Amino acid sequence: MLEFFKKLLGGNEAEMEQIRTVIANGAVIIDVRTQGEFRRGNINGSKNIPVDDIGSNVKKIEAMKKPIVLCCASGMRSARAASILKANGIADVYDAGSWVNLQ
Repeated sequence: MLEFFKKLLGGNEAEMEQIRTVIANGAVIIDVRTQGEFRRGNINGSKNIPVDDIGSNVKKIEAMKKPIVLCCASGMRSARAASILKANGIADVYDAGSWVNLQ
């Protein structure tokens, strides 16, 4: 439960600094919220792949050949998406939690 609140409120600063660094070095930001949520606000340049579609997009994500930073509304869906990607062999994955943490 503590991890949920850390993600919601921005995680720890060292983790967020690492995420900012991988983004600055060309990581792909994938927002796993629904298309409707994404349209109402998102990180400039981020891609929208809803969490329910992550499993069917593993090959596409793998082909990006870049670190992947995941975000959603609260951190729950991004954590789930990170687990799916890691279970499918994509190791360079970062869970940023809420997309507002990346603004």
